Amino acid sequence: LQHKEHLLIKDEIGSILATHSLQFFYTGVTPGSSFPEFTAVGQVDGEQGGCYDSNSKKVSLKTNWIWKVWNDLDQWKGIAQHVTTHDVNFRDSLIYLMKLFNQTKGFHILQHTFGCELDDDGSKRGFSLYGYDGEDFLVLDLNTFTYIASVSQSVPIKRQWEEAEYVTYQKHFLLYECIGWLKTFVEYDRSTLKRKVSPEVSVFQKDSSSPVVCHATGFFPKAVMITWQKNGEELNEDVDLRETLPNEDGTFQKRSILTLSPEELKNNNYTCVVHHEELEKMILVGTMVGAVMAFFLLLVMGFVGVFIWKKMSGK
Repeated sequence: LQHKEHLLIKDEIGSILATHSLQFFYTGVTPGSSFPEFTAVGQVDGEQGGCYDSNSKKVSLKTNWIWKVWNDLDQWKGIAQHVTTHDVNFRDSLIYLMKLFNQTKGFHILQHTFGCELDDDGSKRGFSLYGYDGEDFLVLDLNTFTYIASVSQSVPIKRQWEEAEYVTYQKHFLLYECIGWLKTFVEYDRSTLKRKVSPEVSVFQKDSSSPVVCHATGFFPKAVMITWQKNGEELNEDVDLRETLPNEDGTFQKRSILTLSPEELKNNNYTCVVHHEELEKMILVGTMVGAVMAFFLLLVMGFVGVFIWKKMSGK
């Protein structure tokens, strides 16, 4: 299942609107393996808040602020009920899917990824995706109030759910109930979810024939943009932008990899540009990477940080 996260919005003047998200990952597997038959994981702004599995029948909380919310808010009862209900439903659904695929045995996986997103300007979105055995199966389209069948076996379920107006329930759950939970989480502990930490950025290259890597880490919130410039012009070719990953301390990291020939690197200036809302001061860092001299310059205009990397030949 692949969900394209809308974690960054850039307006006309280049500012960044942070997006808060509440995501759930439900997974069901056929009996007989070493894995629990059902597991559920919840994340707030990319940070794991809690998990559940069918073996323990308990919700395990992962962060201190989630413990506070759990003890103080009754709405957790609704989330816990949603999880435990799906513990049972997932097993029945997995059996039904095996029949649709004419399968009588073997190891099979049913996944459901769903949640909601809320921008600082009040914009909200919801998403819901189902996968079977690692492939997309059914996707909810909230714009058309329909389900998109990814394979022929998902067509009967698509028709059944649309005729039963299940999409109406899903819309209400994602855009109202889920958003309500998310607003509460964000407002409950501003010191955790609304803290702002600027990224630490490094640009490195193992040797003259290796790709150039721009790595930003330790930043919060999750919204960040990394781009490259060649001689002052935006560069989109030969760029591999990796997904944003969590760090153990609750911050995030992201990298962008630029593949160049030694000749291109020698004859041009390449700039790594990092945008994050918490960049507020000028930082100058010089470092030696192997046989390559690199300079990192952070220039700030508003909340835009620019990291400049140049290869200095003969030095």
